[in-house]
Amino acid sequence: MTPVRMWLAGALLLATVALAAVVLAPATLAQGTPPAAPAPAAHEPAAQEPTAAGRWKTIDDKTGAPRSIVLIEDKAGVFEGRIETLFFRPDETNTDPVCSKCTDARKGQKTIGLTILTGLKRDGLDYSGGDILDPGNGKVYRAKLKLSADGTKLEVRGYLGVPLLGRSQTWLRE
Repeated sequence: MTPVRMWLAGALLLATVALAAVVLAPATLAQGTPPAAPAPAAHEPAAQEPTAAGRWKTIDDKTGAPRSIVLIEDKAGVFEGRIETLFFRPDETNTDPVCSKCTDARKGQKTIGLTILTGLKRDGLDYSGGDILDPGNGKVYRAKLKLSADGTKLEVRGYLGVPLLGRSQTWLRE
């Protein structure tokens, strides 16, 4: 048998089997046999990606020491974060600080409970379009967040103008 004839014979066999399945399927259903489970879709939706919402331990990018716990919340698609807890060095005596260097409505507010992340919108594992306040110097920077694929680390970048001009910290999920 030539290769072309073999191919035609195989194609004819497949067409016959497919036709038999179509013709016999209604008879099978009429006998009360449940239909086979549908084949999985070619593009199954991916498992739900992790979100930045939750509690994060901030790590000082200069010393590597934990500085605070920040609670990030999703408020109708806009992510905001506020300081829940502060960790103090042994030489720090002011354990109830206020944002004395802030220049906006947060001036004089207690640091614990202070909203430091605002206006961030999610795009997959990236968050952008918002601002971050550094309560240490009172300055507000543009902010970008990048969540790790496993949801355990959050790269937080504060910058002026363009992301290249800024600094990053890695926060750890609590």
